[in-house]
Amino acid sequence: MLDRAATDTAAKNEATRTVRFRGAGFVPASSRYGGWIALGLLIVIWQAAGSAGLVNALFLPTPSAIVRAIYQLAVSGALWQHVSASLLRIGVGWLLGTAAGIAVGFAIGLSRLARSVGITFISALFPIPKIALLPLLILWLGIGEEPKIATIALGVFFSTAISVYSGVDAVPRNLIRMAQSFNVPFVTIVRKVIWPGALPAILAGFRITASVALLLVVSAEMIGAQYGIGAFVLQAGNLMQTDQLLAGVVILSAFGLVVGKVIGWLEMRLLHWR
Repeated sequence: MLDRAATDTAAKNEATRTVRFRGAGFVPASSRYGGWIALGLLIVIWQAAGSAGLVNALFLPTPSAIVRAIYQLAVSGALWQHVSASLLRIGVGWLLGTAAGIAVGFAIGLSRLARSVGITFISALFPIPKIALLPLLILWLGIGEEPKIATIALGVFFSTAISVYSGVDAVPRNLIRMAQSFNVPFVTIVRKVIWPGALPAILAGFRITASVALLLVVSAEMIGAQYGIGAFVLQAGNLMQTDQLLAGVVILSAFGLVVGKVIGWLEMRLLHWR
């Protein structure tokens, strides 16, 4: 009898034991300084390997040599000339491609006719490497800034249009039907329901199109430009000036880092309801 009572008590305690809560969802938290610490350690190891002679400086210059090259470029004024040329092309091309992509993406997401026509054209033209169209754009637009900006705008346009209409399709239809049942005007539904619901996908598309713009501006400048980060990297590679070549790579990486921080700030400000 005592054994049975002890068994029942143990079973009861086992049944009422505290269980750790596991319903917080999949929301990974990132450390504020973890990435910078890892990057710093990588730079220290890289510098130590180069200083010890374990790596040939011709093939992989040390971080100090790259910083020295960037400093010399900044003092000579060449850095600002190349950076300003690339930033102008990226900015204008990205804005044009983004504006057109948002308009076409919303049209595809909201209109049956635009969807049937637009998706066909996007599916056919999106896989074409946009840099392959640069010679044709030069024939159409002449030698100057226009072909490079058009190349960037084309690459940004397709990625933006796809992310926008995918975001519109992802908006819960129950919310749209509920707004329609209350006779909410179409423009208000787009502004108050569809736009906020599609915004996360649109901002995620901005991250992709920023990288696409960087890739295309470097490629376009390597083919037909006198100034720009791409032209500078190509010239440094031809002259085997690997410290300056990697200096250009570091500048491009800094561009990407700044753009990522800006888009992260936009997500924090615009998606505060998440």
